[in-house]
Amino acid sequence: MAPGSILIVEDDENLRRVTHAELVRSGYKVSSAEDTAQALDILRKEPIDLVISDLNLPDQSGLDLLKRVRSEYPDTTFVIVTAYGTIETALEAVKSGAYDYITKPLHADELKALVCRVFEHHRLVQEVGSLRTTIDQKYGFESIIGNSGVLVKVLERASAVAHTDANVLILGETGTGKELLAKAIHINSPRREQPFAIISCGSIPKELLESELFGHIKGSFTGAFAHKKGKVEMADGGTVFLDEIGEMTLDLQVRVLRLVQEHEIDKIGAHLPQKVNVRIIAATHRDLESRVAEGLFREDLYYRLSVVPLTLPPLRERRDDIPTLVGEFFERNKRKYGKSNLSFPAELMPYFVNYHWPGNVRELENLLERIVLLSSSDQVTHSDLPDKLKGRPPIEKVVKFPVETKGMSLEDVEKELIVQALAKFNGNQTQAANYLGITRQTLMYRIAKHGIKKSYPPKSDEEEEPEESQES
Repeated sequence: MAPGSILIVEDDENLRRVTHAELVRSGYKVSSAEDTAQALDILRKEPIDLVISDLNLPDQSGLDLLKRVRSEYPDTTFVIVTAYGTIETALEAVKSGAYDYITKPLHADELKALVCRVFEHHRLVQEVGSLRTTIDQKYGFESIIGNSGVLVKVLERASAVAHTDANVLILGETGTGKELLAKAIHINSPRREQPFAIISCGSIPKELLESELFGHIKGSFTGAFAHKKGKVEMADGGTVFLDEIGEMTLDLQVRVLRLVQEHEIDKIGAHLPQKVNVRIIAATHRDLESRVAEGLFREDLYYRLSVVPLTLPPLRERRDDIPTLVGEFFERNKRKYGKSNLSFPAELMPYFVNYHWPGNVRELENLLERIVLLSSSDQVTHSDLPDKLKGRPPIEKVVKFPVETKGMSLEDVEKELIVQALAKFNGNQTQAANYLGITRQTLMYRIAKHGIKKSYPPKSDEEEEPEESQES
């Protein structure tokens, strides 16, 4: 990504020179002007992302320059530099369209923090713009690959709720595509023209998450060199995606509850709350009901977030989609790495279908990229597969049942299939469940349902599994 371009407008030569050098060292492309005339001349000649202008200039005021920039260069961000005694005028500039203000004397850390926030805001706006040019009303959901019944039901429900402002809670194991579904909902909503902000509650350190979400006021804590807008404020009018919200601490959950209920945020150090208009989509791989019962997640927040719960199925429960996903990821990576002649033989597909994919779609996508990248011939071979796939023989296409003259019910067929699977793996329930394409809990429930006894060879101590039955 190209470095951001900045124009400094300052009549104090020493301050202008020091500020220019500091921002150049930070990697930005910097131009300088001593008055509004020079500034407008530079703006006419080259694209400028950010103008940092003193309020008091020799020929006109910084407010006059702000009005010209807002009128003629609406995509350029404007920041006012002011002395402490003229903060009221700076606030007037913010109301007139300035992004923010900064007071003299300028401190390097404060200046760099402000510039960094400006370009983070630019990144969010550009992301929305690029999405807008490449999608139509259905594109978001069509980007989620698969036609299995369990997935289609989720997408139909998501499509129906996308046009509302209802809060959505997306549940599912890691790698099932929760962020992709959240983006699809936003893209198909009336807010699609506005920002889509992602806050990863699990990866941001807890002590920084509050500031990242809601922002802070200059001087509110050690290191708060400047006012900072949080991602919620930056996404005003759009959608906020709280990823892995199950990792959020209880004290911060109170702040999020206020956001959800009152549409207000409390910046760190601020005396008054600030109104925002955002839609909330949350996601987690955790069982939030269990965390509520354990006192780790607020019950009131859980019910506020889960107005519309959507559960993405794990890949092992939608095996019919695996060949389609393999084909899509294979072709995508062939284009990415310039390997148009590389082919994928059909006889390898059962190894992919039979694997249990604990990392779900993300694991499959990453594996196909690695296979394409490292393949040294014109065809993927068995040796290109990782051991975890090669060690699992393809599922037999024919399952043999004893011939019964009176016929067999579906219940009998299911029971016999489970008995054969258990026998095949010497009673190992985990392997039998993977073989049948169901969860171990579902298998245990059906063993109990059919009254299946341990007629297969006993397992070793290492293989023995706890005796329990749980309905799926």
